[in-house]
Amino acid sequence: MARTEVVTITNMCMIYDGSKVLVQEKIDDDYCGITFPGGHVEKGESFTDAVIREVFEETGLHISSPVLCGIKDWSNDDGSRYMVLFYKTNKFEGQLSSSDEGEVHWIELEEMKKAKLAGGMDKMLEVFLDENISEYFFYKENGKWIEVLK
Repeated sequence: MARTEVVTITNMCMIYDGSKVLVQEKIDDDYCGITFPGGHVEKGESFTDAVIREVFEETGLHISSPVLCGIKDWSNDDGSRYMVLFYKTNKFEGQLSSSDEGEVHWIELEEMKKAKLAGGMDKMLEVFLDENISEYFFYKENGKWIEVLK
């Protein structure tokens, strides 16, 4: 069995300030609703540099000391894998500004949980918030997607 595989690596960052979190209202047809900012890791880019860059591009904020706190991953039908690295930080500076990805704003975490979340964001929040969960994993069984928190 091959030990290498084609992988798309992305990231997402929960930026928090006390009980408030910075959210993005994604407007993409394929992925819309309330989520955290993030995006793709470029070839040759460090994972940490990528999340710092993506947060800046989507929010105007410069974050520092992002902490890796979990992962979401699944295998596609073509055999490739898709990974989302979850980070969180409360260290940021700059002027908040939205991007073409969607509007960004601060919201109380408890209010966020009641909002119209992007697909799977409820499960992703569990990974961000529960230190005993580090992975949100998908796999197909009999043609149906099974979701597991580990």
